[in-house]
Amino acid sequence: MLGLEKKDFRLLLIVIGLTLFAPFLLNPFPEGSEMAQFNAGYPDLMQRFVIFGIFAIGFNILFGLTGYLSFGHAAFLGAGSYGAVWMFKLLSMNVLPAIAISVVIAGLFSLLIGYISLRRSGIYFSILTLAFAQMSFALAYSVLTPITGGETGLQLALDDPRIFGAAQTASGNIPVPALFGLEMRSSYELELGSWLFTFNTGYYLAALFMVLSFYISIRIFRSPFGMMLRAIKSNQTRMSYTGLNSKPYTLAAFVISGMYAGLAGGLMASMDPLAGAERMQWTASGEVVLMTILGGAGTLIGPVLGAGMIKYFENIFSKINETILHGWFAFLPDGLENFVVAMIYPFIGKGWHLTLGLVFMMVVIFLPGGLVQGGQKIAALVRRKKPEDAKPNATEPAE
Repeated sequence: MLGLEKKDFRLLLIVIGLTLFAPFLLNPFPEGSEMAQFNAGYPDLMQRFVIFGIFAIGFNILFGLTGYLSFGHAAFLGAGSYGAVWMFKLLSMNVLPAIAISVVIAGLFSLLIGYISLRRSGIYFSILTLAFAQMSFALAYSVLTPITGGETGLQLALDDPRIFGAAQTASGNIPVPALFGLEMRSSYELELGSWLFTFNTGYYLAALFMVLSFYISIRIFRSPFGMMLRAIKSNQTRMSYTGLNSKPYTLAAFVISGMYAGLAGGLMASMDPLAGAERMQWTASGEVVLMTILGGAGTLIGPVLGAGMIKYFENIFSKINETILHGWFAFLPDGLENFVVAMIYPFIGKGWHLTLGLVFMMVVIFLPGGLVQGGQKIAALVRRKKPEDAKPNATEPAE
């Protein structure tokens, strides 16, 4: 089905189901309850889940298949965002041309950087990509201010030409990104008892692109091209001894990965038409590395899981403060309550990075294959049978 093996097609269906029913799955607690703050089913966060999932899927094609660790992918994310915003300023507020140009710009930019960086491998390749990303950040932040908006970022304005669209709405406001008249910010709310579910247009558009990106990544992983990338990761030196030039393959993987990052950047600008230099910082590049390793580098669904987990920590755990903790442990005696809150508080709120760091450390030590390996181990424990159950009629051989 769709050129996929049965196992891969089943995995694709799982991803489609998760994205389709995300508003329900991410809102398990009733509105107004003490646990409602752990709900993640609001549009902005759901959009971030799928957009950074695309970013991580693309990075995994490079790092997971070839082993080349890039610390400069944020440059392509930022380039895609800038390209999309410029399309909104010059052409129209239709998101499709903006997303298309963001992929093209990121692809050309990654071709240039990849051609130079891939002359080296290992740590030298990583340092080169980091250097290019920091140069891109510096250019966007100060040197190319007329193009990038500098410190304040590139924003829409009422005097933008927008050749094929209205410069402003009937009420005199700046128009918002839309898909043939359907605004990205438009939402429908469904109330079922104490639960409130939000279905957002922008989220489902981004989810559609994520499903397509995931499908393409499966085809790449299972293709002869993907097998060649795995061979490069396994032993590039031995491949060179056979007379095979691996550079075109690694460059192609680098460009594809950069185009995925550009797609994520274009979708970010489509949801919120603003592009800033901070998207090109090295911290953004490091974040996608963490997402991929945490979920499982070289796996199909791992990067999506890693992106979701990090964004959940960033947006949910960071909101828990001392007042909320005191409400949770109010049943304890005052002295014990204060002690428990004092012990937990450094790991949440502003200290959510500490918790994420501990989780990442435990995953690297105990689950080198990431969250996917953890899920496989749990599944193996569930399916495991006793030897006598597995072969009830087996007889021992004579000695």
